[in-house]
Amino acid sequence: MRITKRTAQASAVLAATALALSACGGGTTSNGGGAAAGSGGAASGAITVGAAYETTDYGPITTSALAMGVNWSVLEGLYEFDMSDYSTRAALAAGDPTKVSDTEYEITLRDGAKFSDGKDVTSKDVVSSYKRATADKSIYKQFFGFVDSVAEKDPKTVTVKLKYPFENLKARFVSVKVVPDGSDEEALKAKPVGTGPYMYDSVTPTEVKLVPNPNYNGDKKATVAELKYQALKDDSARLSAAVGGTIDAMEAVPASAKAQLEGAGWKVEAVPGYGNPFLMFNTTKAPFDKAEVRQALHYAINTQKLVDTAMDGQAKPATSFLPEANPAYKKAKVQFDYDVNKAKELLAKNGVKDLSITLTTTDHPWVTNLIPQIKQDLEAAGVKVAVKSMASADVYANVADVDNPTYDVILAPGDPSVFGTDPGIIIEWWNADNVWTQKRSHWKESDPASWGKLQELIKAANQATGDDAKAKWGEAQDLLSEQAVTYPLFHRNMLTAWNEGKITGFKPIASTGLQTIGVGLK
Repeated sequence: MRITKRTAQASAVLAATALALSACGGGTTSNGGGAAAGSGGAASGAITVGAAYETTDYGPITTSALAMGVNWSVLEGLYEFDMSDYSTRAALAAGDPTKVSDTEYEITLRDGAKFSDGKDVTSKDVVSSYKRATADKSIYKQFFGFVDSVAEKDPKTVTVKLKYPFENLKARFVSVKVVPDGSDEEALKAKPVGTGPYMYDSVTPTEVKLVPNPNYNGDKKATVAELKYQALKDDSARLSAAVGGTIDAMEAVPASAKAQLEGAGWKVEAVPGYGNPFLMFNTTKAPFDKAEVRQALHYAINTQKLVDTAMDGQAKPATSFLPEANPAYKKAKVQFDYDVNKAKELLAKNGVKDLSITLTTTDHPWVTNLIPQIKQDLEAAGVKVAVKSMASADVYANVADVDNPTYDVILAPGDPSVFGTDPGIIIEWWNADNVWTQKRSHWKESDPASWGKLQELIKAANQATGDDAKAKWGEAQDLLSEQAVTYPLFHRNMLTAWNEGKITGFKPIASTGLQTIGVGLK
């Protein structure tokens, strides 16, 4: 739900009420009255953050936005990102990989590393975690096509052999979160055991509570005694919690709430991101099997108007599959500048008359805000639109991930930058040989020639370096714009807010999730 003026006024009343209760000693605070870590050595006090997503799967190969954000503080890979700038640091690894040859590396584990249950971490745990991440059913498998094998050399060293030289080895292995060998899969989804600075204490449908991992021996130690994530999917609920003082940082701030939060003393920052709403077409179904028909629907939508109104200016119309912030960005061959006449011409050229579609959408509040204009724009181009909105999980479980799907077009949000900004990851996420092209868009099946051409470009780009790699990624972006199978409407700025007067060390990020490592109390 969009934050309206009336909602903002209601939130302000809630804030005033909460402050009054606090003054009387009856208010709820997330501080717990404790001091920040460092004053007496051990972490103390509490921080609560408001997350925009919810989940029931916290396992190491989950793709849930909430779980991935929580696991940044609980689970470690050999390497981890600083999500504020995507720089890579050694985490469970002792340092950089040791190069044996152009296609072989050895990685040594951090000395004395233990899981939060007290068990030593060994290379066997790393190898089994890699196998889990690259199993056939894991969506992470696509990130490791360049790897030939990962094996134990000794209890503290793993050997990684590559199929060809690959320069983003450390960044790709961030996605292999290491958990104990032999872990029960259902237990992992409920409360995984890791080696990070925090460990799971309790999980409910609405709140996750972390506490310091007593066995952590890295350099990113826990800074508070309790770190809580409240699942507040509704924008108004997060805003009310922020101005009411029950959370200390807020994910996915609606642009319309920025001034109110700043007026309450909060810091709000917008970071250009990779998150986007995309149109995905069922390419097994006429007329969506034709690229020009797919293009027509994009031309029919006034994305600049969507950005200016529904997004309050906090986004940029997509000029390529990659956002301009990515070093491999290239302005794509096909630009979907608003042109309703061109949309009509393309539909007529392909023999499409009196087209009626069902637009299936997720019910994320900011996506819901887009629907009225998109429907109006498409209908101005002669396309009759029926909208079916539902929870994201239902879109995939009941509409897309079924045998012989019958949907027409899906409007949904996506943000693969939680896995890094490597153009291979961003482009492959929606277009490689995976569930997206096999079961959702069916691009691999409906047009194997164009899909195969993209796979060759991805393969060539992954094996190239420097300008040669950038040129291949540019060709891939041109092809994606021509095909428009699963293509963004715009790229969002990610707005994050935090109570600057209370917490320290907080850094906003471009992706979904809240980075809480190193965040403490003033």
